[in-house]
Amino acid sequence: MRKSSAGALASLLVVLGGVAHAEQPRAQAFDAVMACHSIVDIAQRAQCYDAATSRMADAEAKGEIIIIDRAQANAAHQEAFGLTLPTLSFLTKALKPEEVDRINGVVRAASADVNGRWTMSLESGAVWRQISGDLMRAPHAGSKVSIRKGSIGSFLMNVDGQPSIKVHRDS
Repeated sequence: MRKSSAGALASLLVVLGGVAHAEQPRAQAFDAVMACHSIVDIAQRAQCYDAATSRMADAEAKGEIIIIDRAQANAAHQEAFGLTLPTLSFLTKALKPEEVDRINGVVRAASADVNGRWTMSLESGAVWRQISGDLMRAPHAGSKVSIRKGSIGSFLMNVDGQPSIKVHRDS
């Protein structure tokens, strides 16, 4: 069974030990590998790399550091988009602004409350609730949505190309 997006991200933050701020230095194991680059003598440089990469592999195996690539960072950001969490700038520093400020998705299920406001579950597992605005056509399973950051922490959603509505991420 798939973990919830919030649960997966919370697990990631716990494993990282709270090192989720861009202002903090990089992991020592990574810095040790990078320091080897400045050694001129080839034999000493190789010895430095061997020792440093061994320490980095051990740290990664113990969960002291986590190494992810851009695709993994993008996937984590996509899952967390719209949730109120500690800073995730360490995940998004390599992403383009349009990758950070907007996501696209497909509605898995949609339901309206007594006031006609929609709650939409996306195929990704995210649940978004309509706050304001009007839709001309009801969302349905298979509807394509685009969600972007608005002003002052708000989010705007377009459903099947309709004018945007203001939404909030519930989970």
